[in-house]
Amino acid sequence: MSVLDGKVAAVTGAARGLGRVEALELAKLGARVVVADLGVAFDGSGNDKDAAQAVVEEIEALGGEAVAHYGDAADWNDAKAMLEKAVDTWGDFNILVNNAGFLRDKMIFSMSEDDFDAVVRVHLKGHFVGMRHASEYWRTRAKSGGEVYGRIISTASEAAIFASPGQPNYAAAKAGLIAMTGSAAHALLKYGITANTIMPRARTRMTSRGPTAQMFKQPEEGFDTFAPEHVAPLVGYLASPASANSSGNVFLVWGKSISVLQSPQHAADFQSEEPWTYESVDESLSKWLADKQPIKDSFIVTSM
Repeated sequence: MSVLDGKVAAVTGAARGLGRVEALELAKLGARVVVADLGVAFDGSGNDKDAAQAVVEEIEALGGEAVAHYGDAADWNDAKAMLEKAVDTWGDFNILVNNAGFLRDKMIFSMSEDDFDAVVRVHLKGHFVGMRHASEYWRTRAKSGGEVYGRIISTASEAAIFASPGQPNYAAAKAGLIAMTGSAAHALLKYGITANTIMPRARTRMTSRGPTAQMFKQPEEGFDTFAPEHVAPLVGYLASPASANSSGNVFLVWGKSISVLQSPQHAADFQSEEPWTYESVDESLSKWLADKQPIKDSFIVTSM
C-alpha cells in the first residue's frame, strides 16, 4: 500500500516544471490528482490546454488516476471549481499544492501597475483562493463529524528573503504567501490540517532565462543539482501522514539538500533613559550600522 492511497490532491501550475514533477510524485505515492493549469506562457499570456492533459496521460500511463482542470488559479470561482472537480470525481479532497505563477521582471522605477498587479495576483491571490476554499471544505467536514485529512503546500522563493532587485512584485508576493501560509497553519491546527511552505531551487521556465539561466543550465554529465525532480520527494512527504508534526515551516530544497528556515530573528536592541530624539536615535543606531552594508551585494536569488 502506498502512503497516499485513497488521498485526493490538486496541484496548480501542474503542466510543466515543478508542478508537473510534483503531480507525478503524488500519483506515484498513490494519490489521485487534479492537474490544474491554465496553460499560460512565461509572462502569463495565452492558454494551452494540451500541456495539462499531457500530464494526466503521463499519470495514467503509470497506472494512476488524474483529471485536468483548466481554470485560473487566482480566480475565486475557478479555484472553487477545481476543488469541486476533485470531490465530484473521487468523493473527497485532501492535498493542495499551490505552484502556479509567472514573472514580469522589471526594476521598481520601470515597473507598470499591470506588471505589479498581475504577478501579485497569480502568486499571492493564487495561493489564497485555493487555501480559502480548501480550508472551508475541511472545516465544514470536521464540524459535521466527518473524517478530515488536509495538507497545504505553498511554493515561495528566496526572493522573499533577499528581495531581488528586479522583482519587487514577485518578491513581495512570495513574502506575503509565506505569512499567509503560516497564518493558515495556526488556524487549521485544531482540525489536524497542516500548511507548510517550500522554497525550491530548480530549473524551470522562470530560471532558464535571464540572470539565472547559466546557473541553472543542465550539466552535460554528472549529478543535475537543479533538476526539478529533486524537489518532488519533499512535497510527497509534506503531503503524507508522516508529516503530521510539521506545520508552519519553511523548507529550502534543491539537489541533495533540505534546509529548514527560522522566522526572522531579533538582531539588536536599543534603550534610552529619556524619550527618543533625533539626536539620540542617531547616536544609537549609527554606531551599530557603521560596520554594516545597507544591503548584501553577494547573494543568489532564484525565481520559482
